[in-house]
Amino acid sequence: MVLQILLGISIILQFFAAGVAIKLTRVTKYNFSWILLTIGFIFVAISRTMEFLPFISSFEPQDLGEVAVWFGVVISLTFAIGVFMIQRIFKYMKRVEDSRRLTEKMFLNAVIQTEEKERKRFAKDLHDGLGPLLSTVKMSVSSLAQLEHDQASKEIVDNTEMVINEAIKSLKEISDNLSPHVLNNFGLLRALRNFTNKINVTKVIQIELISNLGNERFDNNVEVVLYRVICELINNTIKHANAKNVQISVLKEANHISILYHDDGQGFNKKELDEQPIIGGMGFSNIYSRINSLKGEINIQSELKEGTQVTIKVNTKND
Repeated sequence: MVLQILLGISIILQFFAAGVAIKLTRVTKYNFSWILLTIGFIFVAISRTMEFLPFISSFEPQDLGEVAVWFGVVISLTFAIGVFMIQRIFKYMKRVEDSRRLTEKMFLNAVIQTEEKERKRFAKDLHDGLGPLLSTVKMSVSSLAQLEHDQASKEIVDNTEMVINEAIKSLKEISDNLSPHVLNNFGLLRALRNFTNKINVTKVIQIELISNLGNERFDNNVEVVLYRVICELINNTIKHANAKNVQISVLKEANHISILYHDDGQGFNKKELDEQPIIGGMGFSNIYSRINSLKGEINIQSELKEGTQVTIKVNTKND
């Protein structure tokens, strides 16, 4: 009785599998393999049915003679050829996935390049447009300061000159932040040192930068992405971590650049980051996207009151 039940279940499962294979025939490429598997499942179901018939009739499988043998041969061939051809489907899926990743990378690179282009344009407009105007105003105020004034007027002129100097200084800083000329002219390490030195002067936080890059230059896209990512990590630390110290290691290893970033701040809940990666400023989601555009690897580890550690690894050679 148990054997009859199992044979009945087997027959049902074979027909169900044949139905699934038929469905896959309509929704996948290279569907000849699914046609072969469908035939195989149907023949298996027929074979199981012939084995089931003796339990309900006088039919014996031996009555079919060589037909039963040919059934076995056909089943073996359809399954063997079908499974062999399925690998074409996986190769096709791999090509589609590679194409998707390439398209995604090209899209991210286009976004980053467009952003950097707009940053440069805006920085140039500020420097070449507003800069000369402020310089002209400064010369006019300086000339005005040479004239004789009463005490009240002199204080106003001196204060105006001080404000203009601050405006010129701020304009230069904004222009450098938008499109740092040091990065374009001297490379990643010089730009990072210039950025971290400015922050260290403020005494708000102490940043230690260790690197073996020297004056070596890399692909412009690699330098821009890594510079923006490291600057954003520092900004996030200053704004949110209440840290006192930051250690940054930027090392060239074979064909890779490895970055280790660590702060001693208050940290955060990593689970919340995974669920909602937008955390201030550019946000970790954007950092992930930028690193992914270089086919790089990024890992963020943080616990409350334990600081934050970020490791990044990117290939310096174009694939």
